[in-house]
Amino acid sequence: MTLYDVVTLTVKIGTNAQVFENIKANSDQPGAKLLGCWYSDIGALGKVMVLRGFESETALIAERRRLLLEGNPFNCGEFITDVKVESYSLFPFLPPIEPAEHGGIYEMRVYGTKLASLQHTIDAWETAVPERIRRSPLVGAMYALDGTVPRFLNIWPYKSVDERSRIRAEAVKDGVWPPKGGPAHLTTMESTIYVPAPFSPLR
Repeated sequence: MTLYDVVTLTVKIGTNAQVFENIKANSDQPGAKLLGCWYSDIGALGKVMVLRGFESETALIAERRRLLLEGNPFNCGEFITDVKVESYSLFPFLPPIEPAEHGGIYEMRVYGTKLASLQHTIDAWETAVPERIRRSPLVGAMYALDGTVPRFLNIWPYKSVDERSRIRAEAVKDGVWPPKGGPAHLTTMESTIYVPAPFSPLR
């Protein structure tokens, strides 16, 4: 799978447990595979993020249409105040995202890039990622197919916030990260720390 959607729910205070139960019971759809479910812990709070992989473009579009027409994502309508659905394509040099246990926290970073810079970014990441993931794993990096483009999402798991800070600082100090020439092509940066829901395949 190289096509994904990210559904971000803004949930009412105190409803996380019920939202998780409903997502767990309603995430399986034809051609879709649940990969992760997290709740925000540092950054914009009150968010629940669902990551799914799709076996084809047809399956992704069919699921997007279903969500729009039913208007009740994961049967969570009564517990949410907003919903955002985004489609992504995996950077072509990366393996498909699969369930795994990493523990602790997940950092979701979203970068905007200048026009005509996305391919440069992918190329720069392809060169730099092998050395970077010797220090900590990369779940995935993918570019947006809709919404405000160009932008891309990258997902990094860590055992703790302290481990994240240490590894990132060491990678910068050693010249391993960020990718050479990459920052010059960025326009926006956003980072949120998420914690896996108990049933999340990525946890």
